[in-house]
Amino acid sequence: KLSINAFDYNCHIDLIKLLKQEGELERLRKARQKMSELFPLTEELWLDWLKDEKRLAEGEQNRESVYELFERAVKDYICPDIWQEYAVYSIGGMGSPGGIDKARAIFERSVTAVGLHMTKGWTVWDAYRVFENNILSSLAAEPPKLAEYQAYIDFELKEGDPARIVMIFERTLAENCLVPDMWEKYNNYLDRQLKVKDLVLSTHERAVRNCPWTMGLWRSYLLALERHHVDHQTVSDVFEKALNAGFIQATDYVDIWQAYLDYLRRRVDFTKESSKELEELRSTFSRSLEYMKQDVEERFGESGDPSCIIMQNWARIEALHCKNMQKARELWDHIMTKGNAKFANMWLEYYNLERAYGDAPHCRKALHRAVQCTADYPEHVCEVLLTFERVEGSLEDWDVAVQKTETRLNRVNEQRVAEKEANMARVDDERSEQRRQAKADKKAQKKFQKGGRAAEKRKAEHEDLSQEWKEDSPKRHKGNGDYCTLELMETEKIPQSGRNAPPGYKPTPPASKPQRLDDDKPELRNDNSSVFISNLAYALEEPEVKLRTLFETCGPIKQVRPVFSNKGTFKGYGYIQFETSMSVPEALKLDRQDVEGRPMYVSPCVDKTKNPDFKVFKYNMSMEKQKIFISGLPFSYTKEQLEQLCKSHGTVKDVRLVTYRSGKSKGLAYVEFADEAQASQAVLKLDGTDVEDKKIAVAISNPPPRNASDKPGSSRGTSDLVPRQAYGARGRGRTQLSLLPRSLHRGQSAPVGTVENGTASKAAGEPKPLSNSDFAKMLLNK
Repeated sequence: KLSINAFDYNCHIDLIKLLKQEGELERLRKARQKMSELFPLTEELWLDWLKDEKRLAEGEQNRESVYELFERAVKDYICPDIWQEYAVYSIGGMGSPGGIDKARAIFERSVTAVGLHMTKGWTVWDAYRVFENNILSSLAAEPPKLAEYQAYIDFELKEGDPARIVMIFERTLAENCLVPDMWEKYNNYLDRQLKVKDLVLSTHERAVRNCPWTMGLWRSYLLALERHHVDHQTVSDVFEKALNAGFIQATDYVDIWQAYLDYLRRRVDFTKESSKELEELRSTFSRSLEYMKQDVEERFGESGDPSCIIMQNWARIEALHCKNMQKARELWDHIMTKGNAKFANMWLEYYNLERAYGDAPHCRKALHRAVQCTADYPEHVCEVLLTFERVEGSLEDWDVAVQKTETRLNRVNEQRVAEKEANMARVDDERSEQRRQAKADKKAQKKFQKGGRAAEKRKAEHEDLSQEWKEDSPKRHKGNGDYCTLELMETEKIPQSGRNAPPGYKPTPPASKPQRLDDDKPELRNDNSSVFISNLAYALEEPEVKLRTLFETCGPIKQVRPVFSNKGTFKGYGYIQFETSMSVPEALKLDRQDVEGRPMYVSPCVDKTKNPDFKVFKYNMSMEKQKIFISGLPFSYTKEQLEQLCKSHGTVKDVRLVTYRSGKSKGLAYVEFADEAQASQAVLKLDGTDVEDKKIAVAISNPPPRNASDKPGSSRGTSDLVPRQAYGARGRGRTQLSLLPRSLHRGQSAPVGTVENGTASKAAGEPKPLSNSDFAKMLLNK
């Protein structure tokens, strides 16, 4: 029909409907295109067409074709619904370049075109309002954070506009006024780039007023005052304020004194033999030493300057600028009396000063004293002395140096051997004491358990005898013409032996028969919501109350079941059942918690008859590079002491002391740091150091592989791995004596590898077969 009459409007409508029903998308698009070229389309036709095209549009290029179709649609009629669809569709393109501006422009055109429509114009205005509110909320959701300000500052520093840089710094510090690093960064920019005196000094003053505890800000303030040639009295006043600021560590006072002394040194004209500035410098040096000795040591318990840096600088100034070696030597003598005489680097500093500004006799004297006093690196000091005598000394000087160095090194070697033997003896004594104590504890525990088993056996025999002589006495009553027997409801029936009860025997009333606790009935117990508690002290008072108090923070507790012996004494273990299984993970976190001096073991409640291979070992068995293993610790060393020892080398996340079941330390520990770098640093710093007269060994944690018997599914014990000796069906008797010489026993016994942190020393191999002559030699030696 359309081929005959292309202007048949209804025929176009019918064709579009049929093609849409058949799903002919390309022919449908062409039919709509042809009709739109001949007629203006109604609002319904345009919305239907736009809906189909929006659904098919993918990618930015197809989106542009939909935009073009919307532009054609809004030209046929003024339709609020089409304009609203157009504006809402444009929001989807906000992510593309210029997308927000384009969407805003379409909204502006829509409110201009149909905003005054009486019934539908408000929908366009409402959509426009929602669009702008969402844009505003995304831009001002919350105040900028410090990291965002930092990124903004870095951007402006690259652009280099001073006004914008100062403004963003001021904005940042207005909201982060207590961040010393931000003040320091701002001050550095002003000192190095802007260099405007009023702005620089005022900013430094504001910085120390906001963060007075930060020594670095005071030091920068003093340098800025000197840089801008502020009068000496103002600089001195600022320094006095810095001393009263209350720094948080002793070394801060050393640094601020050093900064002020550097300032005073730069004021001195050393071409003059004596000046007011030089006298002030020397008096300030004396005052600084007095201040560090009295005020700082009294407050912090340390001077903050163990190496005497201030005194060393004073000695250098006297030697270099004032040519006063006598004063410099006096200062160095005082430095050595402060406990620095045992350090080789301190003697070498003094030697270098004498070498540069002194003379050969004083150099030789300093090195001779160093050889006698140095404790950390005596070999190095001896080598320096010999090198000096090769260059400067005579034959007599060389002979004296060789004799002194040899004597000193021999004495050092003897001391090291003696210390090593003393340490080994101390370790052996401690291990022997541990074995003796462990043996005594084990013996006492066995004795206690043996007494408990004997009491249980006697009670069981008494109950069996009572049940054996107990007569069957059914109670009868008559009802409905029949005799009915009422048997006592008991868990076990009494055997009817037919014998009479012994004289004086009184049958136990039914009410007094002990009943099984409901706790132990399988239908009332729930292992999934229970945990097993063990290794508690037998003398623990009121264990039920104690356990309930310990675990009530983990969740609602249904029941606490401590286990008692027949005598009523606590057996050191029990069960805790929670209302839900959600509390079990929290309870397991209390594993190894100290309870009255013993580590409490907490493990899942598992029926070993159903799960015989179940094992609980919560610690990692592979290498942990962020964790260190420490051995050789004093047995009295606590977790807090160990954490204090390690925290200076990094952030300590966890400390675990390895203990016996009794809670006594094994002298081993694991310390976990924040990362591998901190753990490696701790190994380098702590390995071989002395802790309470014991030398500790430190390494990265690498636990050894577990025995085969410890692995799930393995029922073979470690004894199966050792070849057994056949002793017959009855085994080896007590009177069977070995006629093999002891020396042969020692010769055939393979050395046992000592297991350390993940490494085991290998056996020495198979013993070499012994000949007759070897046997003869051993017997003759005996």
